[in-house]
Amino acid sequence: MNILFMGPPGAGKGTQAERIVNKYNIPHISTGDMFRAAIANQTELGMIAKQIVEQGKLVPDDVTIGIVKERLAEPGCKNGFLLDGFPRTVEQAKALDEIMLSMGRKIDHVINIDVDMEQLKARLIGRRMCKSCGVAYHIDFNPPKQIDVCDKCGGDLYQREDDSEEKVGTRLAAYTEQTLPLLDYYKALDNLTSVNGLDTIDAVFEKIQNILGSQS
Repeated sequence: MNILFMGPPGAGKGTQAERIVNKYNIPHISTGDMFRAAIANQTELGMIAKQIVEQGKLVPDDVTIGIVKERLAEPGCKNGFLLDGFPRTVEQAKALDEIMLSMGRKIDHVINIDVDMEQLKARLIGRRMCKSCGVAYHIDFNPPKQIDVCDKCGGDLYQREDDSEEKVGTRLAAYTEQTLPLLDYYKALDNLTSVNGLDTIDAVFEKIQNILGSQS
C-alpha cells in the first residue's frame, strides 16, 4: 500500500505517521530521511545534494526527484510506503506519477490532514520537541507527563526556532501559496481524502484506518 501524506506543518502528520507505519508495517519516508540516507550511502545523487546543501542552496527538482526514485526502488519499499514531505509542487507530483508508473505501481491513497490555519498557528507555537529522540509534544493538546521532559527518553524539550509566532506565519503563508495547489491536482485524479486534524489523535487515526481499510 503506497500512501502519500499531505497537510500543513504542525497538522499532526508525524504523530499519525508513526501509528500508520506500526499498524501497516510500511516505512515512513520523509524528504529529510531520503536526503540523509542518500548522503550516508554516498550515492551519486546524494553527493550532489550534499555539495548543494553545504553551499546553502536549495536542492533542485531533478536531484530531489532522482533521490526519491532511488529510495522508492529500495527493497524495504516493496510492500508499500508512507511518503511525507514530497511532492511539494504540482511539477513534483507529476514527476512522482512518472516514477510510480516506471515501477508498475501507483499511489493508492492521498491523505490530507486538514486544519484551520488560525488554529494551526496556536498548535505550532505551543509545540515542543525532544532534543534527544525528536518526539513532538504540545503544551496544551499533547503535554508530556513532566514539564519539558520527554516521556519516551527523558530528554529535554525545546521550542524550535521556526515555531516562533513570526516564523509560523511565514511558513503557513508559503504552504498556502506553494502546496495547496496539490490538493486540486489530486482531487482531479479522484485520489484525495481529507481528515479533520482538529479531532483527537485517536479519532484522526480511526478515520485514517477507515480510509486505508484492511490493506497491508
